Amino acid sequence: MIAYPVEVAIVDKSPLVVQGLKTLFADDGRFELVASASDGARLLDALSRLRLDIVISGWEMPVCNGRCLLEQLSERDISPRVIVYTGDPDPDIPRQAMRLGAAAFCAKSEPPDRLMQIVDTVARGSMVFPFTDVRTLGDDPLSVLTPRESELLERLAEGLTNAEIAAVIGVSTNTVKFHLRNIYSKISVRNRAEAVALLMSRT
Repeated sequence: MIAYPVEVAIVDKSPLVVQGLKTLFADDGRFELVASASDGARLLDALSRLRLDIVISGWEMPVCNGRCLLEQLSERDISPRVIVYTGDPDPDIPRQAMRLGAAAFCAKSEPPDRLMQIVDTVARGSMVFPFTDVRTLGDDPLSVLTPRESELLERLAEGLTNAEIAAVIGVSTNTVKFHLRNIYSKISVRNRAEAVALLMSRT
């Protein structure tokens, strides 16, 4: 049997999102909001002091994003269930979230009632995702990359510098650095040499 109220934490880089969800949960007696944070690192720091049932987490956040949070929680014997809640339109995020152990996915474009329904469903022990071909969850690690990230990785393999890649694809050098950090995190490598080696091993 589910024990109400369900204890919930919110992690999102947007103060407006956090405040909106606080208001939403304050009006629903099924849930008790016990913590909020602007990134995954802050939540992880607080977990030693809190008992949580569910975490509603954004995907793109500073310091420790949604992917990082799921990876860190997967190493714990007991951890809250995570619902990824994002406005990022990347259609691959639900698959990534499922592969990393999330309990559910909800787009920020969904009405608030849908999020509340998902939280309740997860609290009852079920998972909620858009259709995902589970046969692909263990496939090529490079499959988690977006088309832009795949292009950038290919340019990296050609030996281009960050500045040269930025000129070729029409973005700033800082944007290239941002994408590289995401790529390294997604495919679990530490640097460009390991990323290129992985690409070469798959071609």
